[in-house]
Amino acid sequence: MLWTTLHLLLLVTTAFVGLFSEDDDFADARRLYYTVSRDGMLYRSPSDAQAYLALRFREPLIVIERNPAWSRVRTRSGEQGYVQTGAISNVWIRVSKRRKAVYVYRGTELVRKIPADFGANVVSDKIRRGNLSSPDDWRTPEGTFFVVSKNPNSKFYKAFVLNYPNAEDADRGFQDGIISREQRDAIVAAEERGDMPPMDTQLGGWIEIHGSGTGGGTNWTQGCVAIRNEQMDELWALVNVGTPVITEY
Repeated sequence: MLWTTLHLLLLVTTAFVGLFSEDDDFADARRLYYTVSRDGMLYRSPSDAQAYLALRFREPLIVIERNPAWSRVRTRSGEQGYVQTGAISNVWIRVSKRRKAVYVYRGTELVRKIPADFGANVVSDKIRRGNLSSPDDWRTPEGTFFVVSKNPNSKFYKAFVLNYPNAEDADRGFQDGIISREQRDAIVAAEERGDMPPMDTQLGGWIEIHGSGTGGGTNWTQGCVAIRNEQMDELWALVNVGTPVITEY
């Protein structure tokens, strides 16, 4: 149980911050949140008419106090103030290929466990784009991602589009000669901005958590994660653009 708890805390902090911080507060995953607004602002008090600091999209924050309208927070640089509660979230998603499941958390609290379908090769990490002549490459990538877009009109009902390939995938792909330096740089820059990465390189793209799943843990997608439509409906309001997603075998 202790290992499980520590592993969960590590996953939360990895999703929100990247690594465990030397700052004890930012190692406390129970108080970690992140911004889900591209124009989030920090105010000295809720009654102030003018903000004093702009917050970055997906910026990690420690929540000191929270109510439905405003939350008092602290940034990693030590700035304190108030942000609109609707502009922050502590929701994150963990995808386990081995267990064929999607786990949805609020901080360290598990709020949903959902059976999921995967691609033809569920045991391997994604290396390159798959196709009909190479279905082995239809794999779900492993790593730390975020929801970069929500598609309410997907051919698979609804979809959360992930920022695959991410900067780590781009560095690996460039070192292995799969993509060019220019493509690597474009993917890295997109991640820094929180934007959609190029999806047309040999690394592949358009990896999603989407609907039309069977609920039976079958392998039929081209690397996406498929859940049942009613479960997509449950998650639609809970998951934001910017929500972290950790995928692992």
